Amino acid sequence: MLEPLKGTVSSKDLFSFGVDDLAYIKDVVVEGQKMSAVFAADGTPLAIIPERSVAFATVRQFDMEPRSVH
Repeated sequence: MLEPLKGTVSSKDLFSFGVDDLAYIKDVVVEGQKMSAVFAADGTPLAIIPERSVAFATVRQFDMEPRSVH
């Protein structure tokens, strides 16, 4: 049986996990228009893009992995 690791990852490290590697894309409505908001892994808003497919392509252009948020 595996024992859980203790004390190897700080709360700060866990919070920042993936900040440079992941971006989250969420559908939003801006002035009545459906758009896609892009967020860093820590929740920092990065961009609002009119088309979802373009949002995913933009994230990949910056060598980040896009993830969908519902």
